[in-house]
Amino acid sequence: MESVPKNQQINMRSSLLSPLGQYRREHIPVSKGKRERVARKKAQQARQSGEAAPPPPELTDFVDVGLANITRNLQASARVGHSQSHTRCEKKRDRDEKLDVNYTAIFAARSGQPNALHSHLPQMIAVATESGGVKDPIRLVGFSKSCEDRLSECLGIPRASIIAIRSGAPRSQALIDFVRSHVPAVEVAWLKEAEEAHHLATKINALEVPIGAKRQKREAT
Repeated sequence: MESVPKNQQINMRSSLLSPLGQYRREHIPVSKGKRERVARKKAQQARQSGEAAPPPPELTDFVDVGLANITRNLQASARVGHSQSHTRCEKKRDRDEKLDVNYTAIFAARSGQPNALHSHLPQMIAVATESGGVKDPIRLVGFSKSCEDRLSECLGIPRASIIAIRSGAPRSQALIDFVRSHVPAVEVAWLKEAEEAHHLATKINALEVPIGAKRQKREAT
Protein backbone atom coordinates (compact mmCIF):
# COMPACT_ATOMS: atom_id res chain seq x y z
CA MET A 1 0.00 0.00 0.00
CA GLU A 2 1.69 3.18 -1.20
CA SER A 3 1.46 6.65 0.29
CA VAL A 4 1.78 9.91 -1.65
CA PRO A 5 2.95 13.40 -0.65
CA LYS A 6 0.74 14.04 2.34
CA ASN A 7 -0.43 17.65 2.29
CA GLN A 8 -1.08 18.00 -1.41
CA GLN A 9 -2.92 14.70 -1.64
CA ILE A 10 -5.08 15.50 1.41
CA ASN A 11 -6.02 18.94 0.11
CA MET A 12 -6.98 17.64 -3.32
CA ARG A 13 -9.02 14.79 -1.86
CA SER A 14 -10.76 17.05 0.66
CA SER A 15 -11.65 19.56 -2.04
CA LEU A 16 -13.20 16.79 -4.12
CA LEU A 17 -15.22 15.15 -1.33
CA SER A 18 -16.33 18.21 0.68
CA PRO A 19 -19.58 18.76 -1.31
CA LEU A 20 -20.73 15.29 -0.23
CA GLY A 21 -20.34 16.11 3.45
CA GLN A 22 -21.95 19.52 3.05
CA TYR A 23 -25.00 18.00 1.40
CA ARG A 24 -25.28 15.32 4.09
CA ARG A 25 -25.08 17.84 6.92
CA GLU A 26 -27.65 20.17 5.36
CA HIS A 27 -30.21 17.76 3.95
CA ILE A 28 -29.84 14.33 5.59
CA PRO A 29 -30.98 14.10 9.23
CA VAL A 30 -28.63 12.28 11.58
CA SER A 31 -30.07 9.25 13.35
CA LYS A 32 -30.31 9.84 17.11
CA GLY A 33 -31.83 6.60 18.37
CA LYS A 34 -35.25 7.27 19.86
CA ARG A 35 -35.37 10.68 18.23
CA GLU A 36 -35.21 9.12 14.77
CA ARG A 37 -38.97 8.68 14.63
CA VAL A 38 -39.54 12.33 15.46
CA ALA A 39 -36.93 13.44 12.92
CA ARG A 40 -38.52 11.24 10.26
CA LYS A 41 -41.91 12.74 10.99
CA LYS A 42 -40.54 16.27 10.72
CA ALA A 43 -38.82 15.42 7.46
CA GLN A 44 -42.04 14.00 6.07
CA GLN A 45 -43.92 17.14 7.07
CA ALA A 46 -41.25 19.26 5.41
CA ARG A 47 -41.60 17.31 2.18
CA GLN A 48 -45.36 17.68 2.28
CA SER A 49 -45.02 21.43 2.71
CA GLY A 50 -43.00 21.64 -0.49
CA GLU A 51 -39.56 22.00 1.12
CA ALA A 52 -38.03 19.16 -0.87
CA ALA A 53 -34.28 18.66 -0.57
CA PRO A 54 -32.24 19.34 -3.70
CA PRO A 55 -30.74 16.36 -5.54
CA PRO A 56 -27.44 15.07 -4.17
CA PRO A 57 -24.17 16.04 -5.90
CA GLU A 58 -23.33 14.11 -9.04
CA LEU A 59 -20.19 12.84 -7.34
CA THR A 60 -22.32 10.71 -4.97
CA ASP A 61 -22.69 8.00 -7.60
CA PHE A 62 -18.91 7.83 -8.14
CA VAL A 63 -17.69 7.41 -4.54
CA ASP A 64 -18.00 4.17 -2.56
CA VAL A 65 -17.38 4.10 1.19
CA GLY A 66 -16.76 1.09 3.41
CA LEU A 67 -14.61 -2.02 3.22
CA ALA A 68 -17.50 -4.46 2.67
CA ASN A 69 -18.99 -2.44 -0.19
CA ILE A 70 -15.68 -1.95 -1.99
CA THR A 71 -14.64 -5.59 -1.50
CA ARG A 72 -17.96 -6.78 -2.90
CA ASN A 73 -17.59 -4.61 -6.01
CA LEU A 74 -14.01 -5.76 -6.60
CA GLN A 75 -15.13 -9.36 -6.24
CA ALA A 76 -17.97 -8.86 -8.71
CA SER A 77 -15.62 -7.25 -11.23
CA ALA A 78 -13.12 -10.10 -10.96
CA ARG A 79 -15.81 -12.77 -11.16
CA VAL A 80 -17.42 -11.27 -14.27
CA GLY A 81 -14.06 -10.95 -16.00
CA HIS A 82 -13.14 -14.61 -15.47
CA SER A 83 -16.52 -16.18 -16.16
CA GLN A 84 -16.68 -18.06 -19.45
CA SER A 85 -20.08 -19.75 -19.18
CA HIS A 86 -22.46 -16.84 -19.92
CA THR A 87 -24.62 -16.38 -23.00
CA ARG A 88 -24.06 -13.40 -25.28
CA CYS A 89 -26.80 -11.35 -23.58
CA GLU A 90 -25.49 -12.21 -20.15
CA LYS A 91 -21.98 -11.22 -21.19
CA LYS A 92 -23.20 -7.82 -22.40
CA ARG A 93 -25.07 -7.25 -19.15
CA ASP A 94 -22.03 -8.35 -17.12
CA ARG A 95 -19.75 -5.99 -19.07
CA ASP A 96 -22.09 -3.10 -18.32
CA GLU A 97 -22.13 -4.03 -14.62
CA LYS A 98 -18.34 -4.34 -14.64
CA LEU A 99 -17.93 -0.85 -16.02
CA ASP A 100 -20.11 0.48 -13.19
CA VAL A 101 -17.57 -0.73 -10.62
CA ASN A 102 -14.49 0.33 -12.57
CA TYR A 103 -12.42 2.02 -9.87
CA THR A 104 -9.52 4.35 -10.58
CA ALA A 105 -8.18 4.68 -7.02
CA ILE A 106 -8.85 3.24 -3.57
CA PHE A 107 -7.78 5.15 -0.44
CA ALA A 108 -7.30 3.12 2.74
CA ALA A 109 -6.11 4.08 6.21
CA ARG A 110 -2.76 2.64 7.30
CA SER A 111 -1.75 1.68 10.80
CA GLY A 112 1.58 0.82 12.41
CA GLN A 113 0.73 -2.88 12.52
CA PRO A 114 -0.33 -5.00 9.51
CA ASN A 115 -4.08 -4.72 9.11
CA ALA A 116 -5.76 -8.07 8.49
CA LEU A 117 -8.91 -6.32 7.28
CA HIS A 118 -7.06 -4.67 4.38
CA SER A 119 -4.59 -7.46 3.57
CA HIS A 120 -6.78 -8.84 0.77
CA LEU A 121 -7.03 -5.56 -1.14
CA PRO A 122 -3.78 -5.77 -3.19
CA GLN A 123 -4.68 -9.23 -4.52
CA MET A 124 -8.28 -8.27 -5.30
CA ILE A 125 -7.24 -5.04 -6.99
CA ALA A 126 -4.71 -6.86 -9.16
CA VAL A 127 -7.26 -9.49 -10.20
CA ALA A 128 -9.99 -6.89 -10.86
CA THR A 129 -7.57 -4.82 -12.95
CA GLU A 130 -6.58 -7.80 -15.07
CA SER A 131 -10.18 -8.94 -15.46
CA GLY A 132 -11.47 -5.52 -16.42
CA GLY A 133 -8.83 -4.91 -19.06
CA VAL A 134 -8.63 -1.24 -18.05
CA LYS A 135 -6.01 1.00 -19.59
CA ASP A 136 -4.75 2.34 -16.26
CA PRO A 137 -4.56 -0.06 -13.30
CA ILE A 138 -6.39 0.69 -10.07
CA ARG A 139 -4.15 2.51 -7.59
CA LEU A 140 -4.14 1.60 -3.89
CA VAL A 141 -3.25 4.66 -1.80
CA GLY A 142 -2.56 4.57 1.92
CA PHE A 143 -3.12 7.46 4.27
CA SER A 144 -2.25 7.80 7.95
CA LYS A 145 -4.75 7.27 10.75
CA SER A 146 -4.43 10.95 11.65
CA CYS A 147 -6.02 11.85 8.29
CA GLU A 148 -9.03 9.62 8.90
CA ASP A 149 -10.86 12.26 10.95
CA ARG A 150 -10.52 14.84 8.19
CA LEU A 151 -11.80 12.37 5.61
CA SER A 152 -14.81 11.55 7.80
CA GLU A 153 -15.53 15.25 8.21
CA CYS A 154 -15.40 15.81 4.46
CA LEU A 155 -17.89 13.00 3.89
CA GLY A 156 -20.11 13.98 6.81
CA ILE A 157 -20.06 10.52 8.39
CA PRO A 158 -18.73 9.31 11.78
CA ARG A 159 -15.92 7.18 10.37
CA ALA A 160 -14.40 6.52 6.96
CA SER A 161 -11.28 4.36 6.80
CA ILE A 162 -11.54 3.39 3.14
CA ILE A 163 -13.09 4.98 0.05
CA ALA A 164 -13.00 4.23 -3.66
CA ILE A 165 -13.40 6.60 -6.60
CA ARG A 166 -14.96 5.29 -9.77
CA SER A 167 -13.89 6.05 -13.30
CA GLY A 168 -15.42 9.21 -14.73
CA ALA A 169 -16.00 10.91 -11.37
CA PRO A 170 -16.59 14.65 -11.96
CA ARG A 171 -13.78 17.03 -10.94
CA SER A 172 -11.55 14.08 -10.01
CA GLN A 173 -9.11 14.10 -12.91
CA ALA A 174 -6.52 16.27 -11.15
CA LEU A 175 -6.47 13.99 -8.11
CA ILE A 176 -6.33 10.82 -10.22
CA ASP A 177 -3.48 12.17 -12.36
CA PHE A 178 -1.58 13.13 -9.21
CA VAL A 179 -2.08 9.66 -7.69
CA ARG A 180 -1.03 7.88 -10.89
CA SER A 181 2.16 9.91 -11.07
CA HIS A 182 3.15 9.03 -7.49
CA VAL A 183 1.73 5.57 -6.83
CA PRO A 184 2.77 2.53 -8.91
CA ALA A 185 0.29 -0.10 -9.98
CA VAL A 186 -0.33 -3.05 -7.68
CA GLU A 187 1.70 -6.09 -8.70
CA VAL A 188 1.12 -9.62 -7.42
CA ALA A 189 3.87 -12.09 -8.31
CA TRP A 190 1.77 -15.25 -8.14
CA LEU A 191 -0.84 -13.75 -10.48
CA LYS A 192 1.74 -13.18 -13.22
CA GLU A 193 3.09 -16.68 -12.74
CA ALA A 194 -0.43 -18.10 -13.03
CA GLU A 195 -1.04 -16.21 -16.29
CA GLU A 196 2.20 -17.53 -17.81
CA ALA A 197 1.50 -21.13 -16.81
CA HIS A 198 0.67 -23.60 -19.59
CA HIS A 199 -0.40 -27.21 -19.72
CA LEU A 200 2.30 -29.85 -20.09
CA ALA A 201 1.10 -33.08 -21.66
CA THR A 202 2.11 -36.34 -20.10
CA LYS A 203 5.27 -37.72 -21.70
CA ILE A 204 6.40 -41.26 -20.95
CA ASN A 205 9.84 -42.39 -22.00
CA ALA A 206 10.02 -46.13 -22.72
CA LEU A 207 13.46 -47.74 -22.42
CA GLU A 208 14.45 -51.28 -23.29
CA VAL A 209 16.40 -52.82 -20.43
CA PRO A 210 18.01 -56.26 -20.84
CA ILE A 211 17.08 -58.81 -18.20
CA GLY A 212 19.50 -61.62 -17.37
CA ALA A 213 18.63 -65.28 -16.94
CA LYS A 214 16.57 -66.08 -13.92
CA ARG A 215 18.67 -67.56 -11.14
CA GLN A 216 17.61 -71.02 -10.10
CA LYS A 217 16.71 -71.53 -6.48
CA ARG A 218 18.84 -74.03 -4.57
CA GLU A 219 17.02 -77.05 -3.29
CA ALA A 220 17.17 -77.57 0.44
CA THR A 221 19.36 -80.53 1.42
